[in-house]
Parts: sequence; C-alpha cells; structure tokens
Amino acid sequence: MKTPIRRYHTDLQDDATLPVTKRGLALVHDPLLNKGTGFPDHERDALGLRGLVPPAVVSIDDQVQRVMENYRRKDSDLGRYIHLEALHDRNETLYYRVLLQHITELMPIVYTPVVGQACQQYGHIYRRARGMYFAASEVKSFAEMVHNWPEPEVDVVVVTDGSRILGLGDLGANGIGIPIGKLALYVAGAGLYPRKTLPVMLDLGTDNAALRHEILYLGERHPRLRGAAYDEAVEAFVQAVHGRWPRAIIQFEDFSTDHAFMLLERYRDRIPCFNDDIQGTGAVTLAGILSALRITGQPLGEQRVLFVGAGCAGRGIADMIATGMMEQDGLSDEQARGRIAMIDSAGLVTRARLDRLNEHKRPYATDAPALTDLTSIIRHLRPTVLIGVGGQAGSFTEAALQEMRRCAERPIVLPLSNPTSKSECTPEQAYAWTDGAALVATGSPFPPVAFGALRFVPGQCNNMYIFPGLGMGAVSCQVRRITHRMFYAAARALAEQVGEDRLAMGQLYPDLPQIREISAEVACAVARVAFDEGLAGIDPPDDLL
Repeated sequence: MKTPIRRYHTDLQDDATLPVTKRGLALVHDPLLNKGTGFPDHERDALGLRGLVPPAVVSIDDQVQRVMENYRRKDSDLGRYIHLEALHDRNETLYYRVLLQHITELMPIVYTPVVGQACQQYGHIYRRARGMYFAASEVKSFAEMVHNWPEPEVDVVVVTDGSRILGLGDLGANGIGIPIGKLALYVAGAGLYPRKTLPVMLDLGTDNAALRHEILYLGERHPRLRGAAYDEAVEAFVQAVHGRWPRAIIQFEDFSTDHAFMLLERYRDRIPCFNDDIQGTGAVTLAGILSALRITGQPLGEQRVLFVGAGCAGRGIADMIATGMMEQDGLSDEQARGRIAMIDSAGLVTRARLDRLNEHKRPYATDAPALTDLTSIIRHLRPTVLIGVGGQAGSFTEAALQEMRRCAERPIVLPLSNPTSKSECTPEQAYAWTDGAALVATGSPFPPVAFGALRFVPGQCNNMYIFPGLGMGAVSCQVRRITHRMFYAAARALAEQVGEDRLAMGQLYPDLPQIREISAEVACAVARVAFDEGLAGIDPPDDLL
C-alpha cells in the first residue's frame, strides 16, 4: 500500500502529498523524498522512521538556517560548492529552498564562476554519480543505455561534450558539472520538477593531454572524436533520447565553436533544442541593451555595435541584436548586420579576409580597413555598444573606453567573458574611464561601485534570466521546435521587467530574487510565440492570449 507523505515545497507551500512506496532508510536515502529532521511524528510512525532520524522535528526554515551556518564556515568557494552539492545529493527540497532564499549569495557558487573551478577539480571532488555519461566506446549501446535512467518522463536534457567549458577550454568529462548546475537553475528559477531533468556528459574524449594522464580523471582517455565518428555519436545520442522521451528539450551547452553551430543547424528544425551559449546569451544580452536604451531614449536600430570576440557567444548575440533591429525598427537584414562589427584574434573581421573566415563570422565582415588595435577600431567605427566575449582579461583598456565615451554620451559597455578572471574590464574601471557615463553589465557578478556621489549597481548578464523561463514555456506548451522569435520574445519580456528605480542606478537587469516571477513572464512570452507559429502541442489557454 502506498503511504502518503507530505512534501514541503521550495515555493513555501506545504499542502501537497506524494504517494511513496519507500520506507525506512531507503526513504531517508532518496534525495527527492528525504526531509531529514523534518519528518513529523505521524510520518515517522507510518514510514518506519522511528530511531532512524534524530527525535526533534525541525522545520524547513530552521534547517535552512543550519545549512547556511555551515556554508558560511567554509573557507573557500570550492568548499562551499562541495557543501551545497552534498546537500543536493541528500535532500533536494531543502537544497532548492536554500538556493531560492539565498540566490544572490549562492548563484556564483552553484554556477558561474565557481562551477568552472569545480569542473577543473571534478575528479578530485567527485562524491556520487548524478546524471548520465554517454561515452565514445559505447555509441552502439546508447539506445539501450538511455533506459537505465529510472524516470519515465524527462522534460529537459542539458548535454555537454566538455570541449569548451566557460572560458576554461577543454575539460573533457569534468564538464558534467555544467549540466548539473544548469539544471539546478532550471528547477530553482522556473520550478521544473527535478525528476524530469537529466544532466548528460557526452564523453567523446578530450584533447587536454594533462587530463588524460591525470590519475583521478573520470572520462575516457583518448583524443576527441572528429568528423564522421563525432557526428555519428551525437546522432546516436539524440536518437536515443528522443526515442525514449520524444518531447524532451535538448539544450546543447559548452560545445566548441565549430561543433556548436554545426549541431544547432543540424537539429534545430528536427527536434526541440537550442544552444544556450549562442541563443540564450544572445537573448539575455539583447535584454540588457534594451534596458540601457530605456535610459538613453534611443532606438535599437540606431546603435553601432562592436564585439571583441567572434565565437559562439558573439555570433549569437549579434544575430539577436540584428533580429531586434529588424523587428523593432524595420531595418533589413543587410542594414542590421551592417551596424555590427567583430574583432577576432587577427583583428577586425573584414571582407578582405572573407575566404579565410570561419562560416559563422562571414555575415558580420565589414568593408573597413584591416585594423588590429581596439582603440583605433573604435575611433574608425564609432560604436555606441562595446561587447566583450573573447575571454581576454583587460582587453577593454583605458584608452579604448575613453574613445567609447567620445563616440556616445552614454556608451553601453558589456564585458561578458567568464569567469571573473577573464572579464575584459571591471565595472569600476568602466565607470572611472568614462567619467561615470558608461552603462555596464558583466558576465560574472561584481559588487556595487561608488563613483563620486553616485552609486552604480552593475547588473550581471546572466543566462539564468532567460533559459529557465524559456524552458518552462517550451515544456508547458509542448513545443515541436524552438525558434529565434521565441528568444527575441524572451529578451523583450525580460527587459520590460527592469524597474525605473533599478535603471536609475544603471542596473540593466531585474532583481535576481524575483527569478520565479521573471521566468513566468518569459515563459508566457515564449508560449505566445509557440502558439502564434503553430508549434505548440496543446491548445492555447484562454488566460494566456
């Protein structure tokens, strides 16, 4: 007989019950059902828990206090990450309650930038398996392996091959920390049910020779698959996942640039999928720019945008800005792309180099001279928006930002590279070098900045503002495809939620503790587009349209 167990919720409700078949230690050891010291007396009797937990019944709020007391005793960020993951492994409801109540403090630990450090050390801090590993040597077994996952329903799969983890490069199987962290933010940010999420490491080898020779490395010890072998492995994975869970959304995460674009183009029209590094980053950055333009009062279509970096993030952001210019201001595709330029390792991306450019850079090649110095390029192109996505710390120099100030009364300066050590400049430098005129958002969190009598709060251009809500909207209406218009709608919805009080402090994003409300608005915006484009698997509810 199934015994009902009252489950406490991360949204502060306490009125739901779940039928459970587990009892005793099996129940206590199930992180999705365990309540630690929170089981009331009647459940201890009914579920055979007497003597297996301490006699005191402790409320979830008091448990949160205990977790945070121990968290704050840790003397390193990596220690704090390990502490939170240990909680994640034993009591998921408490973990998400802690994360939601302290999200501003904990977000940098659970995800950027500390998750990068955790991935670098993953073989050393490993405690227990979480998610699934699909390895190169097992490609022929993927279709059978997927049935080893115990859950009959999966809504969202986040998968990485570990080839480009944040700004840290090829970390191989250590990259599993990224899907784990990303899906934790789906649950915290939008309320997806944890059992219906699946983190995946697609272990197709690593070109990081040091990792291959490290005794505690947990992945396969061979160079990365290339060419047809790589394509066949990804195809086998996609077919296995959609063979078992046909409606599952697949999020590609932290793939190297060449594979990221190729996989997105290959699968975007076949299955509900997206690449957060390309599309999510594009949407959240566009939202920040739209917020900044509420301060300057200028239209998007009049901006001139310069990227330092021309990889996945740069192309994704550029495409989203171009879409915004076309949607909001009526520019043609050619006109919109003509207002955007990029710098790569060889300098300004120009048409003179067209035959030597990677495919993803070609749409933004310019007719300008082949300049290499950032200050000279700014002086020539006179951009109003400067975006850093190249992972080159300090590349936004004082001279370059002073030149930006001469180009625009309120230049929009977005040093977005992660982690913090890779940031193109600090907010303090951006404000100081532009006499407080810059409108700034960063990829990693930075503290508020005092500039004379003013106090600026640089917002974090964090994909968490987009992907949980987008995922929830897509899951809720059972989308068959995820389109560019859905990301544009998500960006508009996010920008509209920045209050005037925050704009007055130069903050371009809403308050992170409001993430559930933010995600709900983003989800609704995405769903509206899905219904409008005929891509939803359900009929539209009356209260949405």
